[in-house]
Amino acid sequence: MKPLGLARAGEQLSVLCIGAHADDIEIGAGATILTWIERDVRLHVHWAVLGAVGARAEEARASAQAFLGNAASAVIDLATFKDSFFPQQGAEIKAWFEGLKQRTSPDLILSHWNRDAHQDHREVSRLTWNTFRNHTILEYEIPKWDGDVGQPNVYLPTTRELMERKTKLLCHHFGSQRSKDWFDPEVFMGLGRLRGMECRAPSGFAEAFHARKLAVQ
Repeated sequence: MKPLGLARAGEQLSVLCIGAHADDIEIGAGATILTWIERDVRLHVHWAVLGAVGARAEEARASAQAFLGNAASAVIDLATFKDSFFPQQGAEIKAWFEGLKQRTSPDLILSHWNRDAHQDHREVSRLTWNTFRNHTILEYEIPKWDGDVGQPNVYLPTTRELMERKTKLLCHHFGSQRSKDWFDPEVFMGLGRLRGMECRAPSGFAEAFHARKLAVQ
């Protein structure tokens, strides 16, 4: 299978990462971000988290700074919408998305999968597509007890070392989540290994995404 590269070493890539909650981007796309940086892509990131309140805001900011420390540029954008009630806050979140559209126009958007079992994730996915109508969007996956991981169709291979680094950063920065039975290094590494097997990644590890439409030249 011939790989299609988004950016090579030295090339610029602007990415908008959108997460409903403080740890979503890191879980779904953390190793991908680290891989681009490791490959010397000149990565410009706008990192937007909608539900970052109190201690969760502190976790979100510290984690984003750790993941993006070697990016070419980074903007961390935190909002304070109520966890688990995103569908009921649709008008307010839509207005926030319209403001976000004025602040960034990326090459690529990483956001939630539209069939995720969590209602907040689905609302963010819906509004991502509703707001950014002329952008390439890849939808990442979040493993959890719902058993809702699907059948992705885009794979970004990474290395064991970077997958381990992603996992260590997650466990270090999100102490509020450690009590959850799915927030576990073996879950993150296991899913990365499974996706790596599916795409025959040279290192055996990958992150996977859903793409509804792509334009390929």
